[in-house]
Amino acid sequence: MAGRGSLQDQMKDRVIIVQIFVVIFLCVNLSLIVTFFSKEVFYTTMRYILFAVTLLSDSLMLFMSDILLILSHNRVTMQFGLCIIFYILSVLCIFVTPVTLTAMALERYVAICMPLRHAQLCSTRSALHCILIIHSLSSAPCIVVLSVFFASASENLYMQYKICSMEIFVSLRWQNVIKTAVYQCYFLIMSITIILSYVKIMKVAKAASGENKKSTQKGLRTVILHAFQVFLCLIQLWCPFVEVAVFQIDLMLYINVRYFNYIAFILAPRCLSPLIYGLRDEKFFLALKHNIPFGFRCVKKKGGLVLFVKLL
Repeated sequence: MAGRGSLQDQMKDRVIIVQIFVVIFLCVNLSLIVTFFSKEVFYTTMRYILFAVTLLSDSLMLFMSDILLILSHNRVTMQFGLCIIFYILSVLCIFVTPVTLTAMALERYVAICMPLRHAQLCSTRSALHCILIIHSLSSAPCIVVLSVFFASASENLYMQYKICSMEIFVSLRWQNVIKTAVYQCYFLIMSITIILSYVKIMKVAKAASGENKKSTQKGLRTVILHAFQVFLCLIQLWCPFVEVAVFQIDLMLYINVRYFNYIAFILAPRCLSPLIYGLRDEKFFLALKHNIPFGFRCVKKKGGLVLFVKLL
């Protein structure tokens, strides 16, 4: 009984810590979304539009995953039909972020390697078409997994009440094989796309000079950050398979691994977008500092320009 109470206290503390992280990330994302709609240059430029898509997707993912975490921790059940809705939205958001980041890497490739065609290929109209393609591609894994699940599920299952989790939709071994194949396919395609974009931009960076070289190097660093963020998002796709294997070994190890996966591969990748575009992008940063409750002051020193933040 004492061990069980200690475990419950530990889980409660972890849930509270997750709430703090989620609230912070949601507040940061909200300030970035407000900034996005504050200037016309942002919602008419493709890379900022795609950035906003990742913010909305990440915010929805954090909100829903947090709700499921709280319900699961308190052993609250829900009707299976409602759980299906949660599953559809969660899987869609899980894939929207890495697919959008891949599209953003391609946008940087076009901007640096095909500058004369950038305005034509990356217009506002093209961005809207790109968003439709992104959500279509992101919904395909969900459609495949649910189609396979519905093919073997009984009719009375939809009226039952269960603790909602992503694992209940893959109950048979052959279903898990199909899900793994779909996830591997997406992993491979997105990885190859980002690697090729990086290689092409790197070739241009070596040949560039002066201001062009500086701009190209910045674009190269952006693609690297996108690659790292996509890598973390794609690892998330493998987490359920690792957790299932660990669950068969030890319950406490399963709980620890699942908590680590949530922090490292769900929360962490979704805090990188604000760093990549919210802070590294000069235009967005200048607009951002007028929309958050902090005062910014630039102090000129001999060593250069020093920027520090002071609470109002």
